[in-house]
Amino acid sequence: QVQLVESGGGLVQAGGSLRLSCAASGRTFSNYGMGWFRQAPGKEREFVAAISWSGSNTYYADFVKGRFTISRDNAKNTVYRQKHSLTPEDPAVYYCAAHEAGSYYYARSFHSWGQGTQVTVSS
Repeated sequence: QVQLVESGGGLVQAGGSLRLSCAASGRTFSNYGMGWFRQAPGKEREFVAAISWSGSNTYYADFVKGRFTISRDNAKNTVYRQKHSLTPEDPAVYYCAAHEAGSYYYARSFHSWGQGTQVTVSS
């Protein structure tokens, strides 16, 4: 399996921007589609965005379309998520994961989850 480590979380003002990174090690990173999910306290983990192994296809949850951008650099074994116009609804722990099989929109389709990075938004 691939090992994943997220970074880049922190405190940001509402309307601000943040870039999260997910560094991979272990098995060949470029073999996997990658996804970002988030989980707020008391809520289920939800899909945010995903990108195919080549980077040619991207997928977004409706609530982030136009605000978040997912990208990857296979040479650096890293996937990124640029977030703009953060709102008070965005605070959560954000996780990256490697896609195994099935729809990108479901957590059960992913394996090798990272430990998560906390994002907090101040008003």
